[in-house]
Amino acid sequence: MVIGLTTMLEKSEALFASDHASVVSMNLFVALLCACIVLGHLLEETRWMNESITALIIGSCTGIVILLISGGKSSRILVFSEDLFFIYLLPPIIFNAGFQVKKKQFFRNFMTIMLFGAVGTLISFVIISLGAKHFFEKMNIGDLTISDYLAIGAIFSATDSVCTLQVLNQDETPLLYSLVFGEGVVNDATSVVLFNAIQRFDLTHINSAIALEFAGNFFYLFILSTALGVAAGLLSAFVIKKLYIGRHSTDREVALMMLLAYLSYMLAELFHLSSILTVFFCGIVMSHYTWHNVTDKSKVTTKHTFAALSFLAEIFIFLYVGMDALDIEKWDVVRSSPGQSIGVSSILLGLILVGRAAFVFPLSFLSNLTKSSLDEKIDWKKQVTIWWAGLMRGAVSMALAYNQFTTSGHTKVLGNAIMITSTITVVLFSTVVFGLLTKPLVKHLQPSSKRSSTTALQITTGSSFHDPLLTNNEPLLSTQGPSEYNIEQPVSFRMFWNSPSRAIHHYWRKFDNAVMRRIFGGRGVSPVVPGSPIDTSVRQWSEEVENKEQNGEP
Repeated sequence: MVIGLTTMLEKSEALFASDHASVVSMNLFVALLCACIVLGHLLEETRWMNESITALIIGSCTGIVILLISGGKSSRILVFSEDLFFIYLLPPIIFNAGFQVKKKQFFRNFMTIMLFGAVGTLISFVIISLGAKHFFEKMNIGDLTISDYLAIGAIFSATDSVCTLQVLNQDETPLLYSLVFGEGVVNDATSVVLFNAIQRFDLTHINSAIALEFAGNFFYLFILSTALGVAAGLLSAFVIKKLYIGRHSTDREVALMMLLAYLSYMLAELFHLSSILTVFFCGIVMSHYTWHNVTDKSKVTTKHTFAALSFLAEIFIFLYVGMDALDIEKWDVVRSSPGQSIGVSSILLGLILVGRAAFVFPLSFLSNLTKSSLDEKIDWKKQVTIWWAGLMRGAVSMALAYNQFTTSGHTKVLGNAIMITSTITVVLFSTVVFGLLTKPLVKHLQPSSKRSSTTALQITTGSSFHDPLLTNNEPLLSTQGPSEYNIEQPVSFRMFWNSPSRAIHHYWRKFDNAVMRRIFGGRGVSPVVPGSPIDTSVRQWSEEVENKEQNGEP
């Protein structure tokens, strides 16, 4: 009896000590997040630094301090978890990107984005996989299988769309931002699908049947993932439009939007689809329909809430990557062969440079063949910028590498430890060095001018939420009232042949105006129902017009 009581007391003390350590760790991590935000604000004016690089540097410095305090035993206060990244941190980042994206630019360049994001990723995947197999076998770094080499190709084909968001500005360089970020979203989805397929298929004997099955699986995942995201966005729009939740509580409609967006991501995970594509297109549909069905207070709240959650998740990721870079366990394993680790990192960086160049420049040439307007063509300066901005690797590569080469974040195998440390080195070097040089490079290759400033002003005059899903190359019309959606333009077979995007835009507008907006709501077309957000907006607009008429204003 006494022994049992003693054992219970010891377990309780250990539990309390563990809880106290967790509280201390979270306090330190939250304090570091605050420091990153403050320093990021102070460094806002510089063209060299951004929050992601600041977080990496702070994380690395903190790791050094913890390493010294612990006597070289540990450098981190949290253990890296793939679930933490994919389930909690990545969804708000990707959703906010879809929610805030300039739909006009994104859909105008959709085919080019798909060309870069899908075909380009496959080209980069093949080059990195073949190059890794060729060089690493000669270096004798461990018993790596064909699946490991293919996984390396998928891991380092994933560009860091999170960091790219902070490096490029969609108002200053709308075309570049649209291409690089759009490619990044499709690229991340493609890389994850490739990685999962490598783990699922038996690749010891690759034949045409397996290749066809893999291609079919990719298109199946892409189509169903997109459809699920669109369905979730439409469901949120329909529910909020019909129930008018904002009449009684703006908190409820904001919470419902957030939960339905997250539900779309988790459903994609449940059905083994591409959750990145799902939540991205859910964000686009919500910004097109749902956002216009909520109250004005909820519009402001959702916009800033989603942006703030995305921002915190980005800083959290880079802060942890900086701290984890000095994890002593992995470096102890490779301490006996530092030359191999440096050599592997250098080879991977070289393969990334070559692999990206191998598709950016040829595919840009093919894309330019289909463009008639000079403004839509990708000149060599834009091509160099796109190539450079996509060289950064980040948390997606880290998470996939941990999945392939560790067990619960730990490894004692030399080859696996070398791949983990090399991945950390590549992520740090590419984010800091390439990230630091990207802004000056963009400023040099794409100097600001009156013309570019005017274009940026035209794009940002109306919020991205006011842009239709598809647009032609003409300036946006007035955003006040339904007339914008009732423009009838004759569409001939010649016009469809010469300008298919304009023809598709015309028919989409008719369908959207006649069917979609009447069912799911949106700006300017939904029927006015007493008490609804649309009714409130119409009454406010009527009062403004009446006041102007009384004051003699035009």
